[in-house]
Amino acid sequence: MRKRVWSGAALVALAAAGFFVFAPAMIESSMNKIDGTPASLTQKNNDNAGAASGIDAKANKLDNKPLLPITAQAAALHKTLTIVDLHSDTLMWDRDLNMRSDRGHVDVPRLSDGNVALQVFSSVTKTPKNQNYNSNSADTDNITMLVMAQLQPARTWNSLLERSLYHAQKLDAAVTQSKQGLEKIISAKALDNMLSLRSKQQQRTGAMLSAEGLHDLEGKRANLDKLYAAGFRMAGLTHFFDNELAGSMHGIKKGGLTPFGRQIVSDMEAKGMIVDIAHLSHAGVAELLALATRPVVSSHGGVQGTCKVNRNLSDAEIRGVAKTGGIIGIGYWEAAVCDTSPAAIAKAIVYVRDLVGIDYVALGSDYDGATTVRFDTSKLVQVTQALLNAGLREDEIRSVMGRNALRVISAGLIPQAKVAQAA
Repeated sequence: MRKRVWSGAALVALAAAGFFVFAPAMIESSMNKIDGTPASLTQKNNDNAGAASGIDAKANKLDNKPLLPITAQAAALHKTLTIVDLHSDTLMWDRDLNMRSDRGHVDVPRLSDGNVALQVFSSVTKTPKNQNYNSNSADTDNITMLVMAQLQPARTWNSLLERSLYHAQKLDAAVTQSKQGLEKIISAKALDNMLSLRSKQQQRTGAMLSAEGLHDLEGKRANLDKLYAAGFRMAGLTHFFDNELAGSMHGIKKGGLTPFGRQIVSDMEAKGMIVDIAHLSHAGVAELLALATRPVVSSHGGVQGTCKVNRNLSDAEIRGVAKTGGIIGIGYWEAAVCDTSPAAIAKAIVYVRDLVGIDYVALGSDYDGATTVRFDTSKLVQVTQALLNAGLREDEIRSVMGRNALRVISAGLIPQAKVAQAA
């Protein structure tokens, strides 16, 4: 009897160990995918597949989709760009940011390969079960099981605020341990210093924190101070569900800003925290754009003009963001641009340019955000090539790939009181 008990306990322990060791990686691998393969390799694989099966390769194409062939002009231009990506969810996953990984989309070595100067890392703290773009309740949460499976500190199991503070600690540890010049950006001065070192050919990559929905405030205004102290310099009000600040475009009621939400927007602008309208309800976007006194961003998404999905911005919303002096980050996944191809990304960028001007569009990949993309951050030259193919001039490409974002971030990081004093 005792032997059977011990055997049962050993099996349970073994199963638990397997869960904690393998489940997080399996979950991430199933959710963050890459569907692209270089055109030459795709053709070779298709030919081999056809030869092996004895059938025509064209009738048996592999699922992987081709990447663009890179011209010498695109490769040379890409090396000279200062690139900013406004949104990646990498900190949610149990990976060492400084180690090159064979899963997901972003790590420091791949950022270096892609010539990225500044990556905005978002803190995802809660997502609803059966998540969809149309209607989600705030009553369920997928992230709790993930943080437990990843053996995160117990304080993060039941606190959304602690999950964000833990993500900040992860980034701090990665910066401390980095041998490739990863630097945390918490001020305009820190950003300028990092860019200056890059201009002198010193290896540097900036990392800035954002919050994917301020439900992590847990309804307390004072918690914004805690996020700011931890290094958060950008935040969206909502994610996939309505919260105490506003309605989500994927929520149940999809309402506008609450009095608490209006207060937090004012507090963010005063502190030097950039307001992100991604995932905010259309009613909330309209109210926020009327309320904003500083440039706002839509960190990741698309536009209705090229991809009619409810989470994407209407022409009126695009004009509203531009009127604040802000930027729209174009994403790389299906729901953002109705494809995963570089050409679809370029099409959305061109649409914004033609509607309001080149100064108001940027990159917002949504890498590692449970997305399928054509390429990871190491192959961002794909976007450069697509923009050249779409007929953009080199100065326009420089604006899209980073200059626009740097303009908004540099100004947005300065607390409002200091801006007033300087004026």
